[in-house]
Amino acid sequence: MRQRATGLLVVATAAFVALQVWGPQGTWAGYAIAGVEAAMVGGLADWFAVTALFRHPAGVPIPHTAVIPERKDQFGETLGDFVQTSFLTPDIIAERVRTARVVPRLAAWLADEANAKRLARHLAEAAVTAADLVRDEEVHRALEDVVRHRVETTPLAPLAGRALGVMTEDGRHHELLDVLLRGLDRFLTDNRESLRRRFGDESPWWLPEAADDRIFERLLEGARNVLREVIRNPDHELRRDFDAKVRGLVEDLQTDPELRARGEDLKHDLLDQPELRAWVAGVWTDLKAGLRAQADDPDSELRRRLAATLGALGERLRDDPALAERIEGAVETGVRYVSDQFSDEIAAMVSGTIARWDGRETADRLELLLGPDLQFIRINGTVVGGLAGLLIHGVGLLL
Repeated sequence: MRQRATGLLVVATAAFVALQVWGPQGTWAGYAIAGVEAAMVGGLADWFAVTALFRHPAGVPIPHTAVIPERKDQFGETLGDFVQTSFLTPDIIAERVRTARVVPRLAAWLADEANAKRLARHLAEAAVTAADLVRDEEVHRALEDVVRHRVETTPLAPLAGRALGVMTEDGRHHELLDVLLRGLDRFLTDNRESLRRRFGDESPWWLPEAADDRIFERLLEGARNVLREVIRNPDHELRRDFDAKVRGLVEDLQTDPELRARGEDLKHDLLDQPELRAWVAGVWTDLKAGLRAQADDPDSELRRRLAATLGALGERLRDDPALAERIEGAVETGVRYVSDQFSDEIAAMVSGTIARWDGRETADRLELLLGPDLQFIRINGTVVGGLAGLLIHGVGLLL
């Protein structure tokens, strides 16, 4: 296009020279000369104007030429301000979000099972990536701090008292006592021979073996009879004593300063054990390994639950207009906030990006982008200038 525009100017110049040197005299020759003169002037003027945008015409540093390379930074600031005030206003962006129907389109997309599975896979992979990005030592330290803080701020004895109180509600501790008593009865039956030998080892040497057997059998049967009686009788004295001691322990754990202090000492002893850090590290390692395995398996519980949750969310957004409207309102509020809080940063990004461009390269890129239209301006200037010359010459002769 530059060659065409320049070629037309050369043609006008050649016609002017030819008419001046060899052209005949007469009215039509005057019109021709006036036309090519004006075409030359129009073509040269527009050549100067177009060239002055990108470089100094003919390399001469005339003031107000090479406008783009010289004023690139000012153009960047102006463009940034224009984008900020004309495109990134909260009202314009909010209107665009409303017309885009983001929530209905998102609901329809999520309701598709294939899309829900695809997004579930991406979310699982993102979780694995996030877990890999953090340093294991920092996670271990954070988890250990959380565990320590929770344990240190929770009194152990009162907590144990409340837990034991819940266990003893409605007489549930008697069920435990029954299980223990039956277990003890079975233990005595199953270990009769070993207990007999132990009794024989502890009895006096001068006591006859028959007497040992008799005493052992009476003691064993007496113990088993007591156990069975306690099991059968809900109001047995031993059962009442057990109940009173348990309820007293529940009360003491929650109110006794000595038990509270002993519980705190036990708690600090547990926190000082090196096994705590090893346990925390093991929890994080197992969690990462499990997350990676779940993310890699298309049929894993994690991915299936994520896909089901996303699909259900899409269906609910699709079928619940009130919820969809609330979500759209939240999205609109969010984009308004972002536009209001970060429009200055976006404008600065535009102007800063342009400021980093090389002036000469910027001019060349813009010239390539706008070149065809700008060269048409030169062609039009040459043609319109020639027509204007004809008109002016005719008016002059008429006057």
